[in-house]
Amino acid sequence: MHRASTVSPPRPPDHRAAGRTTRVALALAACSALLLALVAAEWRPLVALDGDIARSTHRWAVTQHGLTRTFRILTDWVWDPLTMRLVCAAAAGWLVWRRRAWWTALWLAAVCALGTALQQSLKAAVGRPRPVWPDPVDSAHYAAFPSGHAMTATVVCGLLLWLLRHLGAGRALWRTAVAVAAVCVLGAGLTRVWLGVHWPSDVLGGWLLGALVVTLAALVYTRGLARAGEPREAHR
Repeated sequence: MHRASTVSPPRPPDHRAAGRTTRVALALAACSALLLALVAAEWRPLVALDGDIARSTHRWAVTQHGLTRTFRILTDWVWDPLTMRLVCAAAAGWLVWRRRAWWTALWLAAVCALGTALQQSLKAAVGRPRPVWPDPVDSAHYAAFPSGHAMTATVVCGLLLWLLRHLGAGRALWRTAVAVAAVCVLGAGLTRVWLGVHWPSDVLGGWLLGALVVTLAALVYTRGLARAGEPREAHR
């Protein structure tokens, strides 16, 4: 007898789904470009909104010592970009070891690396200063926009969710993965604002850009690697 698996054979390419994905990518690109332009131009309404939210959350962070300490542990160890990248590397290793899906593993690692390069390039290009407080509860270095924690969590969790869907994950596994991914992505971003090391629009930019990277990566896979015979390779 063979044990039942929670992962089914990969689904064949769906051209209608690819069309929807293209439209989503265009919408995300437009939103990301608009936010980037507003941040770079230091648009006053956005700067004012960022400041109001940041000041409010900082006041709470200073008084809620236990919650702030918990958020520091989560942001430094659980949702840290390095941790997220290690999770992505582990998934790539699993693809090679258990499914012999070499191209998919390389795709996963390459997208994660390109997302990191995009994030760092934008930080250098925009050069947005981080919030400065007389009584900081945490510290961070380099430029603020976009949030590396938010973008990396979005890229890694989004890629893994797409991969599970592509492999036909069972309902229970899929729902659990979605819940965990939502907590990680939201938590990675919101804790950075709470700890006073990012403006809210930095986090929003990280989420938008991360989602754009995942969407474009899915298009590349669907229109490129899937045609190269990866599903057959994965089941040898």
